[in-house]
Amino acid sequence: MPFRTYMCVVCGWIYDEEHGHPEAGIPPGTLWQDIPADFTCPECGAGKTDFEMVEI
Repeated sequence: MPFRTYMCVVCGWIYDEEHGHPEAGIPPGTLWQDIPADFTCPECGAGKTDFEMVEI
């Protein structure tokens, strides 16, 4: 199963499952569904519900 990318619809920040977000303690390979529900965008603070899957 290929990794997916998710974009914050508020500011455009991208979460890439393959790379994770190590700065926030999310290791590479972490699937979006496994990200905690209280995750917020590191750029603008938008909630997880403000992200949409995108193809890059």
